[in-house]
Amino acid sequence: MTYITKPKLHHPSLKRNAVGFTRRDYEGQVSTLCAGCGHDSISASIVQSCYEMAIEPHRVAKLSGIGCSSKTPTYFLGASHGFNTVHGRMPSVLTGAHLANRELIYMGVSGDGDSASIGLGQFAHVMRRGVNMVYIVMNNGVYGLTKGQFSATADKGSVAKKGAVNNDAGIDLASMAILMGASFVARSFSGDKAQLVPLIKAAMSHPGAAILDVISPCVAFNNHKGSTRSYDYVRHHNEALNRLDVITGSAPITAEYEPGAMVEVEQPNGTTLRLRKISADYDPSDKAAALAHIQEQDNVGEIATGLLYLASGRQDLHANLDTVETPLNRLGEADLCPGSAALEAINKGLR
Repeated sequence: MTYITKPKLHHPSLKRNAVGFTRRDYEGQVSTLCAGCGHDSISASIVQSCYEMAIEPHRVAKLSGIGCSSKTPTYFLGASHGFNTVHGRMPSVLTGAHLANRELIYMGVSGDGDSASIGLGQFAHVMRRGVNMVYIVMNNGVYGLTKGQFSATADKGSVAKKGAVNNDAGIDLASMAILMGASFVARSFSGDKAQLVPLIKAAMSHPGAAILDVISPCVAFNNHKGSTRSYDYVRHHNEALNRLDVITGSAPITAEYEPGAMVEVEQPNGTTLRLRKISADYDPSDKAAALAHIQEQDNVGEIATGLLYLASGRQDLHANLDTVETPLNRLGEADLCPGSAALEAINKGLR
């Protein structure tokens, strides 16, 4: 893979955050994704979130699998730890790394193919185990690296670029994450940075399994009429659970309206964006209500975005396993291997 390195020189007047870093310090290599790809917008949102939170880049460990989405860690947090795993196996590698060193901030970056197809089992188990991490799914409904076949999240009835119709029901990763035990579940749109950045910051602050399902249209294979993952479709069918500002190719578009109200905003391309702000009685702590809301919006062809579910007070993986406070990678052999007598005592307890 060819990487294009950005210049290391920074303008001396660039603003620095609380730990002395500029926004440029959170960037990575120059992206080689298609021009206009939503994944690059997500990368930019991650950069902005970490800069605003004043997180030191070396405190972050970013892990990914295979796919267009899994290339993106190269494009942000260039000074952080990183590991690119095999297809669908990122969650288990992240779990092992987190068990070894609990002091890092773990970010798993994946796609709908990587998480909802070959990695579906690993996705489910990392959620139910409560690994303290941010799991970002860049969801475009297709396999972009292999010319646009439907992924497991593609909606039934959606049409491929070459005319094929998807006859299989799509997997809703947000609903699945709630069912499997994730304690922070949100959904956003790559073109809505004003909503996405606060959600990333909230997920990074959450102590537990946090997932962000981000709809990210594929401009090469899934941004056409008939696709339910295209820019136009999402803008027309986005029922936001919080404030939503869509940034198109021109100037940012904003809208101010009361909670529970709906507003129509005309886009520069002539299409209309229908925004509905979260009603005051929506409770993200109600698991059953969150699942019902997602299904209700799906039934009318809309995509619910925002903070869908939040559970407080749950223990993470380290608490469940009662591990020591000291990271395992700092313990000596005597601590990790206490001897045959300790092993015999453990075995007796299991008989």
